[in-house]
Amino acid sequence: MILPGATLGMLGGGQLGRMFTIAARTMGYRVIVLDPNSDSPAGRLADEHLHAAYQDEWALEQLGKSCDVITAEFENVPADTLQKLTEYCPVRPSAQALELSQNRIREKNFIHEAGLETAPFFAIHEESEIEQAFRALGDTAILKRAAFGYDGKGQHVVTSMAEAQAAFHAMDGVPCVLEDRVDLALEISVVVARGVEGDVQCYPVAENIHVNGILDQSIVPARIDSTQADRAREIAMNLADALDFCGVMAVEFFVTKSGDLLVNEIAPRPHNSGHYTLDACVTSQFEQQVRMVCGLPFGDTSLMSPVVMVNLLGDIWGDSSPPWQGLLEYPSAKLHLYGKCEARPGRKMGHYCVLAEDQEMALEQAKSIMKALVS
Repeated sequence: MILPGATLGMLGGGQLGRMFTIAARTMGYRVIVLDPNSDSPAGRLADEHLHAAYQDEWALEQLGKSCDVITAEFENVPADTLQKLTEYCPVRPSAQALELSQNRIREKNFIHEAGLETAPFFAIHEESEIEQAFRALGDTAILKRAAFGYDGKGQHVVTSMAEAQAAFHAMDGVPCVLEDRVDLALEISVVVARGVEGDVQCYPVAENIHVNGILDQSIVPARIDSTQADRAREIAMNLADALDFCGVMAVEFFVTKSGDLLVNEIAPRPHNSGHYTLDACVTSQFEQQVRMVCGLPFGDTSLMSPVVMVNLLGDIWGDSSPPWQGLLEYPSAKLHLYGKCEARPGRKMGHYCVLAEDQEMALEQAKSIMKALVS
């Protein structure tokens, strides 16, 4: 076990790295953040911020020699960076686990090889492959770039062959997946933690509502039946085992109107839809990440209260900060701001959680708070 007093490395200085840093320092660890942004949210709270690119050889040597274990806040850290760091200390999760999730084609093939279902899809490497794929899928599909797509970026809904071809050109002809637009009832996710020895535990299932491709709300417990919830947790644990994962990861699902459960994506790190754990669970996903990468026992994942988590995007800032008194007057609402220096439309600036006796009460209060913030 890597015990408090040791030094943990974090690749990435955004909000996920910031919340990991807070959890780690609360537990008595030192944290070194490597991030190219000179004013990164995590870097400002860490014991040390290495302001350098992820492939800077000097910075990697400094980080590796200084840390007892290193982790990452997002999956697009170059795999060779993670591999290089293993020369100095353990890196959890592994370069292989992150590399798989960096490409939708590899990821979806992996999910199928694990015996699990995704929405029907075709890999698109060249324009000539679009026609056959589109005809096989039907009238409506989604073209998604295979790499570097997130929060609705790098994807287009297409309803004709011409639209699919135009979308492929708009993304500069990079490898893509053309995916069936399933008859969706709702979307859910499961945050799962897996330790060094392979033990696995799950958090409660979250129901997720997206607006313009960006997560808007997570509702916990999800409004699904117990059989679906149990199956989602089982699939998440199976995928963590298949990846030989160590750390905290999220698995996102589509639930179709016919009741099918389809794996959408794997996120090999703490996830936006797991932010509710900061206030509503005995152990947050970020403390759990610290525990897993350090080889410590699991923290309790129990849900203490129904909760709704709402993202705060830069859109509501305008020329000044939102009127926070409209949120803070609710005693069961918890505000989390990420310390980002510039608010931009679509940029995640923070979130709030509302705890209540049931989901409907939490949803109503969450709606009232947002109304007050944008008035």
